[in-house]
Amino acid sequence: MSRATNSVTPFHFILLLPLLSLAASASDDDLQTLLAIKTALQNPATNALFTSWTPTNPISSFTGITCDPEGSVVSIELPNRQLTGTVPFDSICRLKSLEKLSLGANSLSGVVSDELGKCVNLEYLDLGNNFFSGSVPDLSPLSRLRYLYLNSSGFSGKFPWDSVWNMKSLVVLSVGDNPFDAGPFPERVGELSQLTWLYLSNSNIHGAIPKGIGNLRELVNLEVSDCFLSGEIPAEISNLKKLWQLEMYNNSLVGKFPPGFGNLTSLENFDASMNNLRGDLSELRSLTNLVTLQLFENKFSGEVPAEFGEFKKLVNLSLYTNELTGVLPLKLGSWAEFDFIDVSDNFLTGPIPPEMCNRGTMKELLMLQNRFTGGIPASYGDCRSLTRFRVSNNSLSGVVPRRVWGLPNVGLIDIAFNQLEGPITSDIENAKSLAQLYVSSNKLSGELPPEIARATGLIEIDLSNNGFSGNIPATIGNLKQLNSLQLQNNKFSGQIPETISSCIAVNLVNMAHNSLSGEIPATIGSLPALTSLNLSENQFTGQIPATLASLKLSLFDVSYNKLSGPIPDLLSIEASNGSFAGNNGLCSQNIKFFRRCSPDSGGSKDLRLLFLVIAVGVAVLFSSVSFITFYLRRSQKEQEKSLREDSWDLKSFHLLSFSEDEILDSIKKENLIGKGGSGDVYKVVLGSGKELAVKHIWNSDSGGRRNTRSTTPMIPKGAKKSSEFDAEVRTLSSIRHVNVVKLYCSITGEDSSLLVYEYLPNGSLWDRLHSCGKMGLDWEVRYEIAVGAAKGLEYLHHGCEKPVIHRDVKSSNILLDESLKPRIADFGLAKIVQANASKDSTHVIAGTHGYIAPEYGYTYKVTEKSDVYSFGVVLMELITGKKPIEPEYGENKDIVYWVSSKLKTKESVLSTVDSSIPEAHREEAINVLRIAILCTARLPTLRPTMRRVVQMLEDGGPSKLVGIIISKDGGSKKEEMKGYDKV
Repeated sequence: MSRATNSVTPFHFILLLPLLSLAASASDDDLQTLLAIKTALQNPATNALFTSWTPTNPISSFTGITCDPEGSVVSIELPNRQLTGTVPFDSICRLKSLEKLSLGANSLSGVVSDELGKCVNLEYLDLGNNFFSGSVPDLSPLSRLRYLYLNSSGFSGKFPWDSVWNMKSLVVLSVGDNPFDAGPFPERVGELSQLTWLYLSNSNIHGAIPKGIGNLRELVNLEVSDCFLSGEIPAEISNLKKLWQLEMYNNSLVGKFPPGFGNLTSLENFDASMNNLRGDLSELRSLTNLVTLQLFENKFSGEVPAEFGEFKKLVNLSLYTNELTGVLPLKLGSWAEFDFIDVSDNFLTGPIPPEMCNRGTMKELLMLQNRFTGGIPASYGDCRSLTRFRVSNNSLSGVVPRRVWGLPNVGLIDIAFNQLEGPITSDIENAKSLAQLYVSSNKLSGELPPEIARATGLIEIDLSNNGFSGNIPATIGNLKQLNSLQLQNNKFSGQIPETISSCIAVNLVNMAHNSLSGEIPATIGSLPALTSLNLSENQFTGQIPATLASLKLSLFDVSYNKLSGPIPDLLSIEASNGSFAGNNGLCSQNIKFFRRCSPDSGGSKDLRLLFLVIAVGVAVLFSSVSFITFYLRRSQKEQEKSLREDSWDLKSFHLLSFSEDEILDSIKKENLIGKGGSGDVYKVVLGSGKELAVKHIWNSDSGGRRNTRSTTPMIPKGAKKSSEFDAEVRTLSSIRHVNVVKLYCSITGEDSSLLVYEYLPNGSLWDRLHSCGKMGLDWEVRYEIAVGAAKGLEYLHHGCEKPVIHRDVKSSNILLDESLKPRIADFGLAKIVQANASKDSTHVIAGTHGYIAPEYGYTYKVTEKSDVYSFGVVLMELITGKKPIEPEYGENKDIVYWVSSKLKTKESVLSTVDSSIPEAHREEAINVLRIAILCTARLPTLRPTMRRVVQMLEDGGPSKLVGIIISKDGGSKKEEMKGYDKV
């Protein structure tokens, strides 16, 4: 090497020193910034994540951090890492080279500040699936963004669309599932010509889809479901030749598929369900790449295109509740790993396509309420993957393939209302998952195989209106989960097996109109859940067992048998409705319709013994009541005396104009206005004249009594109960909705807690409907109450950070303000009471009789769908003016069954409407009744969400009166809202 060369090298190195120093300085700045971010996001659950984030490590080795060759941070990727806390955007945007920020699917909260606009080099931003609040800040400076994910993050307010138009290179725009202010579909969206992904579902967009959508020719995915879109699908949408997925369900779109729609030949997933679309499906016959097609709840007519039978990828087809006619293509679903079909509630004819389970993957076959003919294809007996098989209300005939009875994974077999023949075979012993068996109103025959008891998951059996014969198998007692047993109108003979007493969960037994004989087993009286027993029109002899008097029966009928002896006095109330008619050998000492019993009538000794036991029991009860009354009076005095002496902790959730002492001074007997399962309610009038309602929740011991002398706090500080109570109150305090009662504050003491609410002067909906002022509720007011209450529940289910299940929806928990506007009250209190009760109390609040969803009887669980059922009962109250439980319902134990019995003709349906509702509004009331029927479907999966209920109410409800038909499972002929599971 020459001297000259050696002399240059040090000189160049000297020139590079400032640059190296600058790079080191930039790297050090990024290190300090990252350490600040770590501090803001630090929590115990994420300690392991930030282990590498230490000053001694190079930042390029930090978890989730990527650097450029100069050592500057260009990417922060921490999605789905259970991060909490508030994002320090002021620190993050000091990273001058940052191009990618991915914090999606965490639990981040707080407001996204305007500081985000300083991250001017960002190309990728993902804040989706978090718990932020407030509005989205101005994003105009982020002109280089190509990917923007803000979906499902709690943002509200007006979305800054004007700032989006600066992002000309945007490829992904995902801002759905946020409660933004209502606004039109942005007209300028067509300017984002590079978009491949547009997700706007559930973002409160109104109006028509703009024609400019056709300019997005690179679009692969377009989702605009759960909005308020109206008008027709624009013809320009057919320009989107690359579209792979199109979801626009649950809107108010009208009209036909536009000409050229069939050009979307890349489309694989298409869902336009729950709209008002009409016309035929001919435009879809060229969409040969379809994998899922869901168009249910529209007004489509005409035939299903024959080309559908050649779709090689199709696995899901849901067309229920339309007006389709003609036959289904025989090769439908035979090519791919078909999953489900639901074409229920149409006018389809011809045979059931036989090859839909060719690949052995089909789970649901739902074809009820059509006009299908022919037999059940034998191939479905080999479809072991089936979980639901429903073909009821058709014109099917022939023998049921025996292997269908033994499908191992099927939970529901529904073949009712057809002309099917043959027996239930012993194969049913293999149906280990079977919960519901509906075969009523066919021509089935033969004996009921004893192997049915090996299907131990059975909850409901309905074999009514067939030709079954022989004995009821004694093995029936092995069905411990059985809730409903309907065998009426068959040819069963022999005796009722004594083993039926082992069916401890059974609620309804109907064996009417058979040829059963012998004595009625006395052991039936030991069934703890039995409320409906119909043994009429048989050949029973002997006496009516006195043990039946211990049952809490809403229906009891033993008419037209050969019974004799005395009618138990405790059952005599049933004599007025004909429950004992047609039994000439019966007698009674106090029922004038029957001959008087002689002193030595059979069973009189047993009756005297029973009455003696009852008399002793009444005496003991009277003594207990006297003691409890004395005890409660003394407790009340202690309560009034001690409240001010306790130490209280007040937590306010709104600006308060009252003091803690004003509330405590008002908790006294003369201000008591109500008692409930969760506590006493007092009316408090402040010095300013403002009125409040205060719920007082006392500590309970395992016996459910106030622990008046306990020195142990109801919610001890630092104990688990305290955190549960505080967490629940925080949930309630965060709720802000015009149709939910406002919670002002909580006041927590050592022995009790107070929840201070707004006071509603017009009482409850129950009072207005059933106690006072019923005539004051005209139809317009009832309708507004229905819509408002639905919106309140919708908010609890869908508008909160975490869904709030009410658990006790009923008309007495819907309060009315001075303008008769509704407020949902007592929401979430079940959890509070459970937190404060003893550990032995597992079901403190289960709901109110008449409003409780049927699944609670065997699951003891409440979900959002339980609330939907209860709300359906409230709608029935509003329309009929009747209570949920009334003696006049006869065979039907509650209002749901009574309404179901009235759905045979239009005239009988109209007769259910409260007579005070004018004729001009009857049709509107019927539309709301139809929504109530959907809400009270026996199976939770058949019920709509509260979001869907609100939309149906605001739209006036479904318009086809003829569509109100009740199935044997107590629900309308609707099936699961396929695709609506996204809600």
